[in-house]
Amino acid sequence: MEQMLSQLVFWHWFALAVILGILDVAVGANFFFVWCGVSAVLVGILKFILPHMNWEYQLLLFSIGVMASLVFWHHLQKHKRLSDEPALNRRAEQYLGRIFTLEVAITHGRGKVRVADSLWLVTGPDMPEGTPVRVIGVDGTILKVEKA
Repeated sequence: MEQMLSQLVFWHWFALAVILGILDVAVGANFFFVWCGVSAVLVGILKFILPHMNWEYQLLLFSIGVMASLVFWHHLQKHKRLSDEPALNRRAEQYLGRIFTLEVAITHGRGKVRVADSLWLVTGPDMPEGTPVRVIGVDGTILKVEKA
């Protein structure tokens, strides 16, 4: 095995990158293998520049490159906006800034507003029924309101 690894040349790394790219498409790995392929390309370039690099260093650089590229990809995905409607599945947040009329007066900090065909619990300063209120925050399914 060691003799086989000592015969690695730059094009082996490029071939591995192509195989990893095809594998990613075939199994739908969501770019996992593509990033491993990027690391293989980088090691292939280094092997082309430094043809006498030991196989141990090549594998070490490949594994470090895989980890670094996956951390980079994870960082990109974490900060990527996945939707142009970020409150799509958070219904209460869709009402931020909107004005509604109190259906049930706010007493002791709690009341209700009608939103379409449903009543929502609201919190805020005490106000009589029929007062227009603006949604200023959300706490789970409770809307925080102030006088509009």
